[in-house]
Amino acid sequence: MPTGTSHDREELPRRFAPPIAGIAMFASLATRIAAIGAIIILALVSLAGLLADASHQTRESFRQVKHSAAVIETTEEALGDLRDAESGQRGFVLTHNPAYARSFDQRVASAVANIDQVVRLTSDNPLQHTRAREIASLMKQRATILRRPLDLGQRGDFAGALAVIASGKGHDLMDALTVRIQGFLEDEHALQTARGEAADQRLSRSKWTSMAGAAVVALIVLVAFALFIRGIRRPIDAMMAAMTDLGSGQGNARIEGGMGSREFNRMARGYNAMADRLELAIVDQRRSEGKLHLANAELHTNAEALRERGDVIELLGGMAHRMQAARTDDELAQVIRVFVPKVLPELPGVLYAHNNSRNLLIPIAGWGGLDTGDDGFAPDQCWALRRGRSHCLVEPGDDIVCGHVKDGEAYHCEPLLAGGEVIGVLYLHGQIGAEHRFRLTVLTENIASALVNHRLQRSLREQTIRDPLTGLFNRRYMEEALTLEIARSSRSGAPLSLVMCDVDHFKRFNDEFGHDAGDAVLQAVAAEMRSRFRDGDVVCRFGGEEFTIIAPGTTAEALMNRVEMVRQAITEISVRQQGRTLGAISMSFGIATWSDTMARDGSTLIQAADAALYDAKRGGRNMALISRLAA
Repeated sequence: MPTGTSHDREELPRRFAPPIAGIAMFASLATRIAAIGAIIILALVSLAGLLADASHQTRESFRQVKHSAAVIETTEEALGDLRDAESGQRGFVLTHNPAYARSFDQRVASAVANIDQVVRLTSDNPLQHTRAREIASLMKQRATILRRPLDLGQRGDFAGALAVIASGKGHDLMDALTVRIQGFLEDEHALQTARGEAADQRLSRSKWTSMAGAAVVALIVLVAFALFIRGIRRPIDAMMAAMTDLGSGQGNARIEGGMGSREFNRMARGYNAMADRLELAIVDQRRSEGKLHLANAELHTNAEALRERGDVIELLGGMAHRMQAARTDDELAQVIRVFVPKVLPELPGVLYAHNNSRNLLIPIAGWGGLDTGDDGFAPDQCWALRRGRSHCLVEPGDDIVCGHVKDGEAYHCEPLLAGGEVIGVLYLHGQIGAEHRFRLTVLTENIASALVNHRLQRSLREQTIRDPLTGLFNRRYMEEALTLEIARSSRSGAPLSLVMCDVDHFKRFNDEFGHDAGDAVLQAVAAEMRSRFRDGDVVCRFGGEEFTIIAPGTTAEALMNRVEMVRQAITEISVRQQGRTLGAISMSFGIATWSDTMARDGSTLIQAADAALYDAKRGGRNMALISRLAA
């Protein structure tokens, strides 16, 4: 709030005019500062030139190291592609399965492209360039030899293809190629090591150059500033002493004596004039402050009380809104950990929720560094739950200690009840002051309501999307999820695959051992599939003994390996029911990948996977096949 009259406010600029003029006189020292700056700039420019040259040399050395790494990596990729092509060719000739030969042309083309890149990369090294060209020639010869058995096999002459492979010509050529590549890579590794050592040496020299240059620059700066400070230290010290005394409340502090230069003398006179006028202004200000002090203190107290109450109400409202919107236990625990320490500051605690199936109070959130532990406690171990009201211990021996609390600790337990049912308990480590009682009351009501709502939402959601026998997602959820994933795949272009599978000869388990045995088999199979597929895959019970897996981001071919692992793992399951082993279990699988020619509701994709499953059943069961429609 402004103090003094209008005349006083107009007078203040005139009172402070002399010190401003005195400060202007300090400009005559600019010549000294400019000289010091010129010396520093010259030293820095020289150091920068040295560092720039060293940096250029070091960067060039590291570029050569990176160049050698690129040569090595590209050579190894070319050899790997050629070996993959050879494996695919032999797999096709031996198994007659055309799937092995599908990537042959791609692998050969990749190998040739990579080795041509190596030839270009080694153009700066005549010796390695010559060896790279020789390797490229041998690799192309090997690709040509690999092509002949593949062509024979594709024409149906697998005997001729085997004869070409058995001749050993390609094997000898591959051995020669491998030996040359190994020698080439060894020399390139040695060259890379030499270049790396050279780069390290240049980097070390740059470091010492930087350190020496920095030391020289620092020495120049220190000497220049020492000369400068030597000329102005005494008047500055005198002025600082007077200013310090004035700032500490000594209104009569003034600068006395000569200052050694015309500029500083004028500044001293200006300062003394300013101090005189400032002393008069302070007297006027103190008169006004004395009148406003009491009113301001009262206003501050009232405003602080209103602000705190408003903050608490807003905080509790935000916390209640977020707890009601939480969908998972982790989200609810996160809300508790964030907001409860704000509502009840400096009070560590733990929120326990009642688990009906185990009849235990389970910790779901802790704050303030309090260890929640993994184990819960029975309801009868908490006196707050027994009595249905707050229970606290202020001092040792003051009251009965709950069974879940260590002896001798001050604590407070607040029961969370709804309709006479135990919902949970709020444990606070420490004492609850009177000023926090209303906060605790509203807080426990909000938490109890949120826990009831969260429990109800989770129960309803689980009932609508889960199969009660296996715990897997049900068919309704599968259809919704499949439609959503098809829309995502259509937008992003990412692949989407579907697996249809069922238990082989499932009727036998029901007929021989009863429906309870059949249920046990379905539960064991469901547990195995849930543990084997990725977290992002959606595993569902389609109906009866039939299951569906939605696998976003993968093709049928890529998914086949995972399905084979699941199929093999299921054959190793041993289910016992009522003391008897139910016998061997196996499953058949059909896999299909969605394409934009299929219906967007997923029906065509399901039909394609189901057709592949039927082929697997007809082919002898206990196998996985990819849909021919999808292919």
